[in-house]
Amino acid sequence: MIPEHFGYSAPSSISEALSLLKEHGEDAKILAGGHSLLPMMKLRFASPSHLVDINNIPGLSYIKEEDGRLKIGAMTREVDLEESDVISTRYPIFTDASKLIADPQVRNFGTVGGNIAHGDAANDHPAVMIALRAEVEIAGENGSRTVPIDDFFYGFYMTAVQQGEILTEISIPSLGERAGSAYHKAERKVGDYATAGVAVVIEVDAEGSCTKAGIGLTNVNPTPMRAARSEEVLVGSKLTSEDIEKAAEYAAADCSPSPDLRGDEEYKRHLVNVITKRMINKAIQRAS
Repeated sequence: MIPEHFGYSAPSSISEALSLLKEHGEDAKILAGGHSLLPMMKLRFASPSHLVDINNIPGLSYIKEEDGRLKIGAMTREVDLEESDVISTRYPIFTDASKLIADPQVRNFGTVGGNIAHGDAANDHPAVMIALRAEVEIAGENGSRTVPIDDFFYGFYMTAVQQGEILTEISIPSLGERAGSAYHKAERKVGDYATAGVAVVIEVDAEGSCTKAGIGLTNVNPTPMRAARSEEVLVGSKLTSEDIEKAAEYAAADCSPSPDLRGDEEYKRHLVNVITKRMINKAIQRAS
């Protein structure tokens, strides 16, 4: 199919983009990488009257550490994460996730900000950002505001980015020297959405006790989900096999997967259990 008729603008600044969003109202949509929006337009699941293409706006693509945080510009491409030395050395969870996103064509143009702003629980970055306890910067007519990731996703394809606003940056607390992170998803075929996925961040002290834990789940809940009970089990523990087993059991029990062509509820809960254990162990190994 082909999309319905729409207008198009390519602003050169955030202020110009915000003005265009205000001018064209609630039927206007931001175009970043386009790999979520354009397929929906072709199928007429989405019919925006106007696209505001932010690809020409400078200063929205970067990966840098400053002020004790990792900062990622919203227009940073997936391939930039794959090729970044800072990411591969200090934040391998992003490398894990990026390599599992679709195919090279998509990763060469798809953006980190777009992956999150789409609000799809089946996308990979939401769970990663939850595990990392990210914050999202959103620009609007009255200035910028910062939203913790736990307050960002609040409904099916619904996020804190409101009409007339633009997601501009993702900010993550820098991981300590004894931190490890990992992500994996089970998929029917290469490039498919996850049947289930798990992102894990673990930080330990000199004695090997867990001081911080973050666990995010992919595509097993109507919205991207934090496995809070699993994190509570791990923090303060020695990360024994019993601790890890209990954390995996809680993650599988607390999610709400829907049966579909990728599997029934019992199968998806089993996958969450298995992948959670594996990713916790991988994160521990990386932390050491």
